[in-house]
Amino acid sequence: MGPTLPRGGRGQIGVRTQILAEYGGDVTTLRTAHTSDLTAAELRAARALLDEAFDGDFSDQDWDHGLGGVHALVCDETGALFAHGSVVQRRVLHNGRSLRVGYVEAVAVRPDLRRQGLGGQVMGALERVIDGAYALGALSASAEGERLYLARGWVEWKGAVGAIGPDGVIQLPDEEPPLLWGGDLDPSYELFFDWRDGDIL
Repeated sequence: MGPTLPRGGRGQIGVRTQILAEYGGDVTTLRTAHTSDLTAAELRAARALLDEAFDGDFSDQDWDHGLGGVHALVCDETGALFAHGSVVQRRVLHNGRSLRVGYVEAVAVRPDLRRQGLGGQVMGALERVIDGAYALGALSASAEGERLYLARGWVEWKGAVGAIGPDGVIQLPDEEPPLLWGGDLDPSYELFFDWRDGDIL
């Protein structure tokens, strides 16, 4: 059994409930909430799911990158957590403009429930947040997750990528290009992401 969310969290932005035939008619709830509205137990459940989904290859820095924004969580009526993702704000410089970007992090589905639409539910919720609050969305896709994102309309960035580090501009020629949601940016101008510990993208 996967991690379980306690009943009655402190706050929520939106809740959608539906019955999914894939689970034998179980009722599942898709909830969106800011990090500040999740209890410590809810955050522990999300972290446990990510550790399970990434087979232990999800670091403290990876977890930190997914905090401070809006989380999407799918669970059943018992509180068992099926899927999670979050979108956090980052700044990206492009063609002389500083853009407010919704950066998707910490997307995971419980291993025994994959390929049943749960990742799509999470991404749909995060895309709604991006559409309503940001100039565009961005994410760094794993090889397994890339197919889901491309099928949903995310587009691979065709231009160069860099970062604004503590000592100035850093080129990132070896980084896999991010996937973008919206924005319609000219790839002849480089994308410069804000600096952070751990993986920049």
